[in-house]
Amino acid sequence: MITVDQLPFALKLFTALGCGLVAGVFFAFSTFVMSALARLQPREGIIAMQSINITAIDPLFMVALFGTGLACLFLAIASLSKWDQPGAVYLLLGSLVYLVGTILVTIVFNVPLNDALAIAKPDSTEGANLWARYLTNWTLWNHVRTIAAFGAAALLTIGLCDRTVQ
Repeated sequence: MITVDQLPFALKLFTALGCGLVAGVFFAFSTFVMSALARLQPREGIIAMQSINITAIDPLFMVALFGTGLACLFLAIASLSKWDQPGAVYLLLGSLVYLVGTILVTIVFNVPLNDALAIAKPDSTEGANLWARYLTNWTLWNHVRTIAAFGAAALLTIGLCDRTVQ
């Protein structure tokens, strides 16, 4: 089995940068995109977010989000064999924070909210009510994803820089 000290520097770097990139995308949504959409009339906000959710299923974004998750999974498994090294602990923790706080939260909370919005009728009262709840709930879970991805990037960077796992 490959141990943490045998992992290529490039994999650790890719994973840390991937977490930072995903954190940046989610940060943009948390800080201004959702606020801008909330200023629109419900009909326009629903239509805009439905369009965003369709275009977000883009190969480059999916590689950034889930490719980083796959790299985190690999780092987490490999880190277990070197648990006693400080750098390995950071790699494991960073990977787990990303996998749980970003990937799992996306799958369990944000995607179902997106799926419900996808079938909403923008001109209906039900659609407007759903939109009000969506804005609050989706943004809350996006904040969690943002913090998790940023925290994972920080932990992985510390693990990357620790000389005991080079």
